[in-house]
Amino acid sequence: MKKLIVSLFVLGGLVGFAQAVGNATAGKDLTAMCAGCHGADGNSAVASFPKLAGQGEVYLDKQLHDIKDGRRIVVAMTGLLTGSNDQQMADMAAYYASQAIQVGEAKPDLVALGESLYKAGNAATGVPACAGCHAPTGQGNSIGGFPALGGQHADYIETQLKKFQAGYRADAPSETARMNDGDTRMMRSIAFNMKDFEMAAVASYIQGLHP
Repeated sequence: MKKLIVSLFVLGGLVGFAQAVGNATAGKDLTAMCAGCHGADGNSAVASFPKLAGQGEVYLDKQLHDIKDGRRIVVAMTGLLTGSNDQQMADMAAYYASQAIQVGEAKPDLVALGESLYKAGNAATGVPACAGCHAPTGQGNSIGGFPALGGQHADYIETQLKKFQAGYRADAPSETARMNDGDTRMMRSIAFNMKDFEMAAVASYIQGLHP
C-alpha cells in the first residue's frame, strides 16, 4: 500500500505536464540532427547515449522541454533545442515513441541480483522495486510519464543513477547531477540508498529486459 501511495503521488505530479499532440511523420525529419548520437531510429550504437526508440511520448516531450529550459543539464545537447518550439518537440517525441527498441543482453553473473532489485527492491535499505513505476517488463507508464527502461544501455542507466545520487545533494554541480525527477525527489532518494554494485546489477538486468 505504501508503494502504491508513493506511486500515485508522483503520478499526479507528472500527468500535470501539458504537451502538444505529436505527429510522428513530421518528427522523423526533425530528428535528423539527433541521429549522430541516438541513431536514425532512436537506437543509439554508443552506450553513453540513450536509446530513444520506444520511449514514452509524454516522458520524451518533458525531457526535451527540461533540456531546452535548463532544468536538465545535458552538455552534448547544449543549444540544440534552442530553435525548437513546443509542436516540433512533441513531433520528435512522437517519432521516437513509434520506433521499436533493440534490446541488448544482461551479464549472466549480474542477472540474479539485478532481477531481485528490479522486481522487489531492497527493503533493508529503503530501495523500492523499479517495477512499481516502470512496469515488470520495463515498458514504463506512458500515461503517468514514467520512462520505459527495458533494453536501455546498461552504461547509460548506471550513469543516470549516479547522477540522481549526486543530485540528492543540494550543492552538487549541475553538470554532474540530475535534478529533474520532480518535487518529491523520488529517484534522487532511491539512488542515494543504492550501492555501486547494485546500480551495476540492475542496469545490466534492464539492458536485457524485453518491454
